[in-house]
Amino acid sequence: MNNSQTAVKTPIDPKDAHILVVEDNVSNFVLIARLLAFMGIQKCEWKTTGWGVVDFANTMPRVNLILMDLRLPHEDGYEALRQIREDAHLKNTKVVAVTAHSSADELHKAREAGFDGFLAKPLDADLFPEQIRQILTGEEIWDLGI
Repeated sequence: MNNSQTAVKTPIDPKDAHILVVEDNVSNFVLIARLLAFMGIQKCEWKTTGWGVVDFANTMPRVNLILMDLRLPHEDGYEALRQIREDAHLKNTKVVAVTAHSSADELHKAREAGFDGFLAKPLDADLFPEQIRQILTGEEIWDLGI
């Protein structure tokens, strides 16, 4: 795989993780970035739309995890995921849906679409770091936030 962009097969130490956050709300991104920094994750990039996410991700040295909002301008998270799965370098990258539109139906739709997990907004600042650690060790998190 080019640029070491691979699926999480062995646990990744948070300080070595490269994470792409696809989120159009600045406040949500700031919260996520701060929580990731608190965990020791220093490599965090931000994209505000699903449009062009593959090209953007392919400029990164590697991508271990993509946190993807579902409701985005231009191309939503489902379309962005479809493009990621079609890209030879990114197709095995962990992609977790992060959405305020959390319901059992939305979770089912995300699972069927091929997401690797689901985190409901508002994010729980106490749980989020452990959820990310679990994802980086290969576990799936499907959390409706209830």
